[in-house]
Amino acid sequence: MSSIVAIVGRPNVGKSTLFNRILGRRMAIVEDIPGVTRDRNYADVSRYAKRFTLIDTGGFEPASNDRLLAQMREQSQLAMEEADIILFVMDGREGLNPADEEVAGMLRQVDKPVLFVVNKVDGPSQEAMLGEFYALGVGELYPISAEHRHGVGSLVDEVLDLLPEQGEDQENLTETRLSIIGRPNVGKSSLVNRLLGYERVVANPTAGTTRDSVDTPFIYNEKRYVLIDTAGIRRKGRVSQKLEKYSVIHALKALDRTHVALVVIDAEEGITDQDLTIAGYAHERGRAVILIVNKWDLVKKDNTTMGEYVKDVRDAFKFLPDSPIHFVSALTGQRINKIMADVEMVSDEFNRKVSTAELNRVLKDAEINHPPPMFRGRRLKLFYATQTAVRPPTFIIFVNKAEGIHFSYERYLMNCLRQAFGFVACPIRLKFSDRK
Repeated sequence: MSSIVAIVGRPNVGKSTLFNRILGRRMAIVEDIPGVTRDRNYADVSRYAKRFTLIDTGGFEPASNDRLLAQMREQSQLAMEEADIILFVMDGREGLNPADEEVAGMLRQVDKPVLFVVNKVDGPSQEAMLGEFYALGVGELYPISAEHRHGVGSLVDEVLDLLPEQGEDQENLTETRLSIIGRPNVGKSSLVNRLLGYERVVANPTAGTTRDSVDTPFIYNEKRYVLIDTAGIRRKGRVSQKLEKYSVIHALKALDRTHVALVVIDAEEGITDQDLTIAGYAHERGRAVILIVNKWDLVKKDNTTMGEYVKDVRDAFKFLPDSPIHFVSALTGQRINKIMADVEMVSDEFNRKVSTAELNRVLKDAEINHPPPMFRGRRLKLFYATQTAVRPPTFIIFVNKAEGIHFSYERYLMNCLRQAFGFVACPIRLKFSDRK
């Protein structure tokens, strides 16, 4: 499972610049898939010897009123609780700030690695400015310039040394891992208890009751499943609307171990940007997705209510056009018994293996009906395809010039595969390779 590295610090100390530098590119805020466009501050980093998830936090507000300290503590507490490694960034040009001292005091009490980073130190000649930062009483400081790359390599090396060894994932292909993800207080724990038929986890109307992911194995139709209940925002006394976005950290942790994700939406509150964000990460990570509209018993209804709600869900979740939608009440048990049938169906699709002969027949028909585009004066040609993996279904297609395949043609081939083989509610991965 991927470890989480969080970057924390005051505004304008260079957190986002460091985020992009470690990631190796500017983080795009626009996706090719309709409906997934959003501001992003999470990224999977795979360019080094070990994989990890990098998080750029929002920054602490200037010390202008009493609310500042509460906001500082909220964000710092969230980072401390959720991250495996913390990078605390300070501004070398501005010098040590009282807010830095407050947060440093909290971070020194954390039982996990914390690296104290002094940014905007452009070279060895400027490292004299580090003197005042040693007043924090920390053993080692990491002077860097995120903008000019100075010291960033050494910082990353230190992070990699602290990350655990990552062996090959020997997953059990006979077992389906099912996670319940969503915003705090949408009824995830209540849904877990209903699916299992007994009180497995504490369910409480106060957001933040669930503190850790809870795994529960069970059998359905003689098939093995593991149900993962993910935590909402921790520290229920410190939940604020502004910080609700941090619930996605829990979803990210659960998604690393998930095959099928149940994304829970609050029917009363309606679809929020956070719902789209969480579902978007499940889709991007190659997980099958089922949408659960909970608290349906609390919605005032007439003959058109459900139809209108389905339209709203489809319009919002355009990147999940065939994901099943269930309108349920975890409180009363309404329609809960229908969910596992779709979980079983989607799991079968997620594990579908296509024969090479059938795959190449569909590929040839697709090429005839819609020839590939021209590239550098030559027509692209599809030679051969084979399926290389399941969970999600992954295919490699050999062509004469892989770099010439446009995104729109890739999407066309995906649609042809779906039309021929199904793959309902499952993402498909296509990889293109030169024949040689």
